[in-house]
Amino acid sequence: MTELSVPFAPDWVLPPGESILDIAEERRWTQAELAQRLGYSEKHISQLIHGKVPLSVDAAQRLERVLGSTLEFWLSLEANYQKHQARLEAAERHAGWVPWLDELPIKELMACEAIPKLRLDNKHKPGLVEACLRFFGVATPDEWRAHYGGMQVAFRRSRAEQSDVGAISAWLRLGEQQAEKIDGPKYDKARFEKALHTIRGLTSEPPDVFEPYMRKCLHEAGVLLILVPAIPRAHVSGVARWLNPTRPLIQLSLYGKTNDKFWFSFFHEAAHILLHANSKEEKKSIFLDDPNAAHTDDPREHEANAWSGSWLIPHQHTPVLTTLRSKTAVIDFARQIGVHPGIVVGRLQHDGLIEPSWMNDLKQSFRFKDAPDASCS
Repeated sequence: MTELSVPFAPDWVLPPGESILDIAEERRWTQAELAQRLGYSEKHISQLIHGKVPLSVDAAQRLERVLGSTLEFWLSLEANYQKHQARLEAAERHAGWVPWLDELPIKELMACEAIPKLRLDNKHKPGLVEACLRFFGVATPDEWRAHYGGMQVAFRRSRAEQSDVGAISAWLRLGEQQAEKIDGPKYDKARFEKALHTIRGLTSEPPDVFEPYMRKCLHEAGVLLILVPAIPRAHVSGVARWLNPTRPLIQLSLYGKTNDKFWFSFFHEAAHILLHANSKEEKKSIFLDDPNAAHTDDPREHEANAWSGSWLIPHQHTPVLTTLRSKTAVIDFARQIGVHPGIVVGRLQHDGLIEPSWMNDLKQSFRFKDAPDASCS
């Protein structure tokens, strides 16, 4: 990966007062005489020379008349000096916020090119703090904690590390950044349901066929589909959320990679959009899901699981599942109900009807063009 460039920021900039003093000394004017010519008190001139007071438009106009050059020249000196001072003050604050970096998946964000690829040493850490603030779109780590740490999250937990707010927030933000670049119509529930019927019929197609058509169908229904490479510590396969009251987002990570998990995750998130957005309060929820979660106490997750399972393999066909004991039988059954055989195998394994090691060659591993490695690690 090409190392991202860091803007040149000199550690010194002369204040306008230096130029004022140099010109006055060339003309052999005392500060008292300079003050008199400018119409200011000696105290104000001293403060101006030492950068204690900003150089105003009025002062720039007077300097233009008394010392020469232009109004723009003097104001430019002041602006550059103030920017430099602000940069120094920010660098000092960023140095104090360096411990925040320990909460974030810095190496993964570098790999994704979300932040510059820099060494994690004392010299570069303050710059990485600034890069992370820009990435998350927050002013300070406190705002980051308030915004991302305060999100209402309905999360199926199977391991303690799934509460890693830093990794989860980074993955969510990667999706937000993609979503910010996409415009589209408002959410239309009827169109969304129609799109889901169409998409189910695409499960036997390869990604380069179904993905663009899938995005198109969802876009027309006002639903965003975003694919974001996995961040390992986040342990998420997908998320369903509302960016605003009329803009739902389904974000998938390819965590798990095989098509049975991908399609189950997609329809699981679709269920959250359809079933769990009946009020403003519900639309504030963010449903983060892990395909390997052992259990959940949230009834909305159970409902989404059941909806996804029955959408892929309708209830009227489930009695047949107990009779499927060969690859040929699975392939024939999948063709009959119109889904990929890997989805059937995944269901059989999940229900304990076959061993987890059986028939895995009927599943398909996904690689998408915009996520070739399916991982930020």
